[in-house]
Amino acid sequence: MNVFFLRAAYPWLIAVLVGVIFVVMYLRKKLHKQLLYQHSLGSFLKKSSGFMVTHPHRTIMYIVRFLILCLLAIAIGKLQLVDSRSKIAQQGIDIMLVLDVSGSMQFQDYEDDARSRFDVAKAEAIRFVEKRHNDSLGLVLFGKETLSRCPITEDKLLLRQTLEELKLGFIDADGTMLVTGIVTAANRLKNSLAKSKVMIVLTDGEPTEGDIDVSVGIEIAKKLGIKIYTVGIGNEQDVVFMHPLYGVVTKSKVNKELLTQIASQTGGQYFLAHSAADMRRVYDIIDKLERTEREVPVFNLFYDLGLYCAGVALALIMVELIISTFVWFAL
Repeated sequence: MNVFFLRAAYPWLIAVLVGVIFVVMYLRKKLHKQLLYQHSLGSFLKKSSGFMVTHPHRTIMYIVRFLILCLLAIAIGKLQLVDSRSKIAQQGIDIMLVLDVSGSMQFQDYEDDARSRFDVAKAEAIRFVEKRHNDSLGLVLFGKETLSRCPITEDKLLLRQTLEELKLGFIDADGTMLVTGIVTAANRLKNSLAKSKVMIVLTDGEPTEGDIDVSVGIEIAKKLGIKIYTVGIGNEQDVVFMHPLYGVVTKSKVNKELLTQIASQTGGQYFLAHSAADMRRVYDIIDKLERTEREVPVFNLFYDLGLYCAGVALALIMVELIISTFVWFAL
């Protein structure tokens, strides 16, 4: 049930303006002296029955002008009608970001970019979230363990802050439970009513021992109508480099065959991210997907009433002009 109430965006401004209006109108009434004319027939007319010597038009006009000024003060203070339990119709996609936070994500791959794989993936995920104005998004992390870090939400600020606070080591990084991460994300999407349900999986390796069989993850995604876009971060070949502490180290390679299988069998696509620009490409494709209209709850919905107050004030001004010009012009 919707709950409505009135509020002003600038209540202090309304209070000040109405206070000034009261003071000015009061001083005018006390200090303003009317012109009085003496006439030899004045006493006779006053005693005559059925003849009104005074007329309330001055009082009526005084009240009308006071109301006009008060309405304008309320309009300036932005009077609002607040719907505290409302829903709005939006068109969007339900998207789960599934991010690899295993230890190998600390490696740096690109000569023109000093950031690690994890930093690049995180930065592009934040950029993606900022572009999704009508979509609902969530976040799942996987390393040796799997964590549903943020459920499907419309709160982009919350999701962005969650991504910005992420660091390697947030969960045990000694493993890559890729398929378990996919199943966890699918569980978050199972109750979605959106026509397009999407999962974007970013990883630099292949599943470690003990992970769920990939066929299980694919079958679950297909039954729930989830498209999986897989993004391989790094290289498709083994790369050896000299680590300053550990000596010769081999970087894990991207399992192209596995990621292609997951994507193709669920209606998605596989991408190899050689750079941050490649990672953006998969995100931009999401914009072309079919969208579904749905009602989304919002905390408060505000309806500005200032224009209506100004309209009523203008109407009263017109009434005053008409009456003073054509009705009480001789009084």
